[in-house]
This record gives sequence, structure tokens and C-alpha cells, in this order.
Amino acid sequence: MALSEYRKKRDFKITPEPTGEKSSSTGQKSSLIYVVQKHRATALHYDFRLEFRGTLLSWAVPKGPSLDPSVKRLAMQVEDHPIDYAGFEGVIPEGEYGGGTVMVWDKGTWTSESPDPAAAMEKGDFKFTLHGKKLKGSWVLVRTRGFGSSTKVSWLLIKHRDEFATDEDVTEQMPRSAISNRLLADIAREGGSDVERAATGDPAPPKQAKRATKPRATAAKKPAAKSAAARKTKVRRKAST
Repeated sequence: MALSEYRKKRDFKITPEPTGEKSSSTGQKSSLIYVVQKHRATALHYDFRLEFRGTLLSWAVPKGPSLDPSVKRLAMQVEDHPIDYAGFEGVIPEGEYGGGTVMVWDKGTWTSESPDPAAAMEKGDFKFTLHGKKLKGSWVLVRTRGFGSSTKVSWLLIKHRDEFATDEDVTEQMPRSAISNRLLADIAREGGSDVERAATGDPAPPKQAKRATKPRATAAKKPAAKSAAARKTKVRRKAST
């Protein structure tokens, strides 16, 4: 089953992620959805997802998509996700698979530039057009031989040169959610301060050291005041001399 690996990795009694039991979208080629989710788990990355044959084909892009055609972004293929995951935005509890904060950074639809997208994917040279809020125009996913000892299939996500290409950093210029207009930290805040720091990358605030309570210096005892009788005696002694 296409979503068996997805479900195997998650405990849906704990995580708020969708189970994938809802029906998929229409399946018409002209209405296939696409989404990019900004995800801070162990490290910040962007999950690039394309609807295909009832699920979301998914790639983890560590540095996020680039609109610069000269930049090739590593995209590690991960397990397929359910269609309704495209609308998921929230906090995955710490300790769960992918624990951290998820934002719908971009969304829209996509169309294949090949008459047979399945064959293009199999070949490892898949060209497509995005119609998103932030990402638009022609793109390509090119499969590579892999990196190191990783068992995940690695690809390169590359922007084609067209009117939407630019050398500006779209992830920095457009950091807010495409569905709620929130920042990642705003979403994380719902999960508590510890999760918020994980989402923003801010270190935990230093603990305030307790001030040492110094013992109060004991005031030197003043000599006791002489009694009136003693003073009078001293005066009489002086007078008699």
C-alpha cells in the first residue's frame, strides 16, 4: 500500500498529522496539487510534495527551493504522504517521527511538461510547471546516484530559466505561511516555549543565577552609655582635686 510506510512511522494517537483516510483530490491532471512545507525537525528543511496517483510524492530539500537556475538543490526522496497532508500546519510532538513545527510555506497546482510523467519520473528527468503562490514556472527534478551511505533516493531540484527565475532568496523574502500568514515561530508557540525555541533556532534563555546571600556584617557594639550616676561621680572627683 502506498501509505503503509507513512502510517508505520507515526502514532496517530499522539501526532496531529492526518492519517490519510480522507479521499484524494479529483485526480484530473489539470488540478493536481503541490505544496512546500517548511519543517523544523532535527534541522530546518523544506518538504516539496507533488500529488501523483492518489498520494503526495515527497522530497526533503535541506536548503529549500531556489529561483536561481544556476543553483541545484539537493532533494532527498522520502515516503509518500496522504493528499490531506497538504493542509497540515502545526506541531508534531517531541519524540515522534519528524517532531517539530510544520508550516505550509507554499501551495498551488502543478502540470507535467512531459506527455508521460510516470515515464519521466522513472527515467529520473522529470520536468513540470508550478502554479503556486510563491513558486511559479518551469522546474525539473533530476535523479542522482545518491550521497554517502544514505538509502534514500536523491534528486536535484532545479529552476528552469524563464520569466520567474531570479537570484533573490525567496525563502528569506517570503517567510510566512501561504494559508495562515503566520511565521514558523507563531505556529510553534502553540506548542509551548520549548517548541518555539526549536522552531526559531533561538537558544534557551540562560538560567538566572541565584544571588548569594551574604551574611550581614554584624555592627560593632558601641560601648554602653555611662549611667548618670557614674558621670556625676566623675564630676565630683574632678572638683575635689
